[in-house]
Amino acid sequence: MKAEAVRHILDSIAVMFPDAHCELNHSNPFELTIAVLLSAQCTDATVNKVTADLFQKYKTPEDYISVPPEELEQDIRRIGLFRSKAKHIQSLCKILIEQYNSKVPSDYNELVQLPGVGRKTANVVISNAFGVPAIAVDTHVERVSKRLGLAGWNDSVLEVEKKLMKQVPKEEWTVTHHRLIFFGRYHCKAQNPACADCPLLDVCREGKKRMKKSQLSKDRDK
Repeated sequence: MKAEAVRHILDSIAVMFPDAHCELNHSNPFELTIAVLLSAQCTDATVNKVTADLFQKYKTPEDYISVPPEELEQDIRRIGLFRSKAKHIQSLCKILIEQYNSKVPSDYNELVQLPGVGRKTANVVISNAFGVPAIAVDTHVERVSKRLGLAGWNDSVLEVEKKLMKQVPKEEWTVTHHRLIFFGRYHCKAQNPACADCPLLDVCREGKKRMKKSQLSKDRDK
């Protein structure tokens, strides 16, 4: 995509969502890591409901490994895949205690070695907790990027990430990540995107197709 088209997209979503931010509640890098780990295949709203109590009960890695796995499972039961996530959390906490003095490492390559921490989680943590520019590709970022032509329809998550990093100025990576999430979560939704009211309809492949289909349907009904 040409640079001016990318700039148009970035400026448009900046106007729409100037205050976009990480919506997972946390007060330190450790809590953010736990919250992002829990958010896999789960909404941020549900995670925040669970962590409201969880972060009161467990404040350190030592706290998480001091209870039986079954107790932690019950504490996060409302979260999807709660059993495997509880196992990952306790394994992660043991490593933090043994290798990192109970602190979350700020290095990306060290983060992705932790149980339950993939590229997305690591990118969210380094960008939000440590101020390192990064673009984390979740379901919203992937969907919006493909609809707007920033990535190809068949691109993998890693390919989407690489293309965004190439097209978006590095100093805008983190804020663009948040704005793309807000755009996908609140405007360009998976099932009912607000195409008719979208300032990016001119560059959106999905939007043009939907609007054309809608117009054809209206014409048939006349």
